[in-house]
Amino acid sequence: MNLNNSRNEEMGYPQPISQPFSGPVFVIGVWRSGTSLLYALLNKHPQLGLFYEGDLLLLRPMFYLGRTRKNWLEKWEYWNAGVSRHGLDSFRPSTTIGSLASAAESAGREYCTKKGATVWGCKSPSYYNRLLTLARDFPTARFLVIWRDPEEICQSIIKAAASSRWFASSGMMCRALLACEMLKKQCDTLVSRRIPLHQIHYNQLVEDTEPTMRRICEFLDLPFVSAVTTLDGADRGAVFKGAHHSLVNGTQIISSRNEKQELPAELKTKIGRYTALWKDKFGEDWLLCRYLSHVPEKPPGKWEMARDRILFWLLRIKDAASTLAYSLLPLRLWRLYRGIKYRNPDFIQHHNRGAIDQPRAKKTQSYVAKQGT
Repeated sequence: MNLNNSRNEEMGYPQPISQPFSGPVFVIGVWRSGTSLLYALLNKHPQLGLFYEGDLLLLRPMFYLGRTRKNWLEKWEYWNAGVSRHGLDSFRPSTTIGSLASAAESAGREYCTKKGATVWGCKSPSYYNRLLTLARDFPTARFLVIWRDPEEICQSIIKAAASSRWFASSGMMCRALLACEMLKKQCDTLVSRRIPLHQIHYNQLVEDTEPTMRRICEFLDLPFVSAVTTLDGADRGAVFKGAHHSLVNGTQIISSRNEKQELPAELKTKIGRYTALWKDKFGEDWLLCRYLSHVPEKPPGKWEMARDRILFWLLRIKDAASTLAYSLLPLRLWRLYRGIKYRNPDFIQHHNRGAIDQPRAKKTQSYVAKQGT
């Protein structure tokens, strides 16, 4: 079945039935839910060329002004080393780029050309609240969403906080829990609009890797190749360096259930309250709930939910303000800012080479102690 063809006909865009799917594919999930593992496996397919957290699509305001639009490649590189991490240093678009969508597609197809692939895309947890925007910008897009037990997500976040400034930031647990709900709502809307969406659970990926990857290849109209079932030989050149990427940089697919650490009691009961809410509201219609064990907690009260939603809203405003400011302000100001904050204006580029990402045990201990409040 050609999903692109049926969808485009519904939207009024005729397309030849014989035209193969060429992208984009968006791989999305909440942070620490297994998106990096799924990326590493998928990118071994000879016909797939996926960006690793390219996140160019977060910088939409960059294309509002002609001045900022002209140097989008330079600003994208300084944002998160997206150009150099994917070997696009010599890339120069042959046509004038007038929109974010055309910039992302031109870069994605260039990356595919380098790799000899035919289907472009991007993996990023940062797109958890942008599925509808991406579907509007890219009418032929297909979405792969991965879910994971929120306890495992929070355990992984605490572990990652030892080597990542971002994961050690305030409000991270609230952000992760509420992001699950927002991603669920976005997925439901995609389904209601018959936009191609395939959902998997982390447990399926690590415990039944081959059948799970077979279904994904079928969803993408790609032939199944056994290479996508193992991490041996995976290209991790675009993956940021750091201890919190140790599993995806390894050679074995390991279930984190074998190495669980105990969560702070208050955080654990908070997660229990939210999972009780989700099981009551969504049941097994939500793949995440299908893999939850018995939940002994009661749903959160109105005050707790209101407080958490306000915090989540403020965190999203902070994220939006950061990308807006970065998109519109000159690079010289951002070099000055990073030079002051990180004592290195090229922090991101050095971080990708593992030069700054050092253990931060004392801050992590303090961070763990504050969780659940």
